Order: sequence, then C-alpha cells, then structure tokens
Amino acid sequence: MAAGLLVALAAAVVDWLLDHWWVMAAIGLLALVTGGAGLHRRQQRARWEAVRARGLRYALTQLDALHHSRFEEAVRDLMLRDGYRDAVRVGGGGDLGADVKGTDPYGRRWVVQCKHRRSGPAGSAVGTPDLQVLNGTARPVHGADVAVIVTNGRVTGPAVAFARQQRLHVVDRRTLGAWAAGSRPLWELLSPPPRLSPPPPLSPPPRWSPGNPGSRP
Repeated sequence: MAAGLLVALAAAVVDWLLDHWWVMAAIGLLALVTGGAGLHRRQQRARWEAVRARGLRYALTQLDALHHSRFEEAVRDLMLRDGYRDAVRVGGGGDLGADVKGTDPYGRRWVVQCKHRRSGPAGSAVGTPDLQVLNGTARPVHGADVAVIVTNGRVTGPAVAFARQQRLHVVDRRTLGAWAAGSRPLWELLSPPPRLSPPPPLSPPPRWSPGNPGSRP
C-alpha cells in the first residue's frame, strides 16, 4: 500500500512538472547562473593569488613575529612566488626533516627544513645536529636534488662547514632577508649555487659486427 502511494505521488509530480515545464527551466537556469558565478569567483581568486604571489614581500621583523608553522608557510609562499610549481608545506610531527618541498623551474626537487627563532638573531643558533638531520633524510627519504635549511636566526661556524662538506645549503638571516625582500630567486642567492641536474649520458655508438650492417667498423 505504501509503495502504491509512493508510485502515485511520483506520477502526480511528473504530471505536474510536465504541465509546468517552465519551473524546471527556471531551476536549471538558476543552477547555471549559480555555477557560473562560483566559477567566476574561483577564477578571480586564482588571479588574485597569482598577483599576490608575484608581489609577495616580507621584512625580517615580520618573519620574526610569526609562529613557527606560519614561518614554514611563508617559506612555501616565497617558493611559489619564485616559480616552484608544487611547493607545499609538510612540516609537523613525523616530517622526517622536511618542512617544505617543491620543484624549481629547472626541475630540481628542493627539500627545506625551517628553523624559526622568535628572538631572531638573539635566539639559539642553528647547529651541526640540525644539519645532520637534514643530511640524513633529504636525499634518501625525500629524493632531494637540493637540500636547504632556512632560519631567521644564526648558524654556527661548524654547521656551515658541515653543510659545505655534505653539499647542503644554508639560508641564514642575511640571505633570508634578501630573498624575502624579493630581490632574486633563492637559487641565485645561495653560495655555492645549487648544481643543475646533469643531462643523461649519451648512448655509445653500436660496435661493428658482421651481423650488424648498420654499424661501422
């Protein structure tokens, strides 16, 4: 009996809609307008984000005042500004030494560890143990072509020496200030500059043999 009532109700609704087709047309038009407005808003937001990223600048005092998680997000945003197409913040528990990852316009995979100091240069210095964590995970775990540690504070001399030995890159407060000010992309500010990935080796010419007429003796 209940099934019969449902069938009858559905049939009545269909008959009513057929007699009042303009209602369905109005609903469809409303859905189309709403969807178009939502698409326009998303496009406008994407254009605004692109403009914001191109003009993104930070002063060191602004970076000092950030929470450590917002500092990681600021580093990610600066990378996006510089053209790292897939820069993403991954910092948090279990990040295995990687706070931000991204691929630069040359195709190099960057793994960045961030060390924020609320007191800036007056805070504790980044030391060799911090670089050892990055060195132990950046390449074997995260597949880094370029491994970087970024801080708004100080870096000890032994840590800098260790970084050079292990082909790690250090972004200290001075370099961070230049990068955040928008002068040049990060890869142009590092010393030594990160190496470009070498091209694949050329295949050796085929060795001549009687059964290979295309080869040369």
